[in-house]
Amino acid sequence: MSTTAVPPAARLRGLRPDWLNDPKVWRTEVLAGLVVALALIPEAISFSVIAGVDPKIGLFASFTMAVTISIVGGRRAMISAATGAVALVIAPLNREHGFGYLVAAVILAGVFQIVLGAVGVAKLLRFVPRSVMVGFVNALAILVFMAQVPEMHDVPWAVYPLMIGGLALMVFFPKVTTVVPAPLVSIVILTAVTVGAGIAVPTVGDKGDLPSSLPVPGLPDVPFTAHTLAVIAPYALAMALVGLMESLMTAKLVDEITDTRSSKTRESIGQGVANIVTGFLGGMGGCAVIGQTMINVKVSGARTRLSTFLAGSFLMVLCVAFGPVVSDIPMAALVAVMVMVCFATFDWHSVAPATLRRMPAGEITVMVITVVCVVATGNLAVGVVVGSVTAMVIFARRVAHLAEVTARTDPDGGRVVYTVTGALFFASSNDLVGRFDYAGDPGEVVIDLSRAHIWDASSVAALDAVETRYAQRGKTVEITGLNTSSADLHGRLSGELAGAH
Repeated sequence: MSTTAVPPAARLRGLRPDWLNDPKVWRTEVLAGLVVALALIPEAISFSVIAGVDPKIGLFASFTMAVTISIVGGRRAMISAATGAVALVIAPLNREHGFGYLVAAVILAGVFQIVLGAVGVAKLLRFVPRSVMVGFVNALAILVFMAQVPEMHDVPWAVYPLMIGGLALMVFFPKVTTVVPAPLVSIVILTAVTVGAGIAVPTVGDKGDLPSSLPVPGLPDVPFTAHTLAVIAPYALAMALVGLMESLMTAKLVDEITDTRSSKTRESIGQGVANIVTGFLGGMGGCAVIGQTMINVKVSGARTRLSTFLAGSFLMVLCVAFGPVVSDIPMAALVAVMVMVCFATFDWHSVAPATLRRMPAGEITVMVITVVCVVATGNLAVGVVVGSVTAMVIFARRVAHLAEVTARTDPDGGRVVYTVTGALFFASSNDLVGRFDYAGDPGEVVIDLSRAHIWDASSVAALDAVETRYAQRGKTVEITGLNTSSADLHGRLSGELAGAH
């Protein structure tokens, strides 16, 4: 049998990343990274203000998070940077104990994330239902839009036509060409107009001073004692959980948009590594950012790690080398980009009248609760947890009604067979005891569980209670048809749960 040798050059191309093999991919990734970098600057400064730190701290965090996660993360093309959720968690620590404790908490949060990732916390994402995911996406779009509202309030009148012009460019420019991302074109044109015409509007420079040098590594300025650990641990754990939840949910969203799979475990560990690196470089930490990720993936079409790496790299280059130019970018241009992102992110199909008429009421309730909780608290993790718990409660109530008990008495009247159908767990088994005729049944009772499954101790306790009530009347009970796992659980717990009913 003959084999065809693969030329060394072809083998080398197969090992190269996509952006090295295809110039079009390379161009898309580079331009996407540039657009994301420009969009990161004002938000990083805003999140620094929320955390109560110097603007450069948020910019350093966005730089180190993006560059590090592009290498160690599990979801290609997803952007990680300084975020509002993390800023809200660590702001009280910085206010009460100082910046050194904040940095120490960021490093410890990274350690927690690595541990949580290693033990498989990412697998919990499978328990997040689609209705929560839709609510999460819609709430993110609303939050991103709400973050832009202050930039539209009490500003010069020229801001509004600039924003409208920016939106129009992003809608119509792709009809002309998609070689250059429309958001980048919009930013460049609006900046040229405002600078050339001398239009006085809020700019990026008004948000704060940009850094003039790269971050320098160092240890947090705190005493290395048990007391310090006790102070920072609660904040670090909260930051780790919030960061992981936002990052994993965003990764799942990008999976759906790009129709590709990602390693959630690697992403969890990667977030930890990125926060540790960020902490040692004096940053405020962060996690995945939905707005800039949508710019990168959905608006600009990026698909590789290169765009994430360049987003962080361009951010620092723009600040250090081109600070005066970046400072002249009108905020109206960046707000227009974020408004377009909101429109593209929101799942409009989920709120269409036709969809709402077809959807079960429980699904709609879960989606609405998720959105309300996220918007009311400004915390994505709260909305996801509350929405998931609500979905579980609704599911438990629905499944509980599927457990049925039917009775069939033998022709001679000497035996009755009860057939139980469905899942037996705490919600359905609570009503099980009342489904039998203890006084009227004959002396021999058979409970057929061949069409049922015992899931928990509550079900075993309910069956024990049924047997006890029949025994009190001198009647015998035989339980038949148990599958292997149900028989094992029943055998281990039956008779050991006295007092449960």
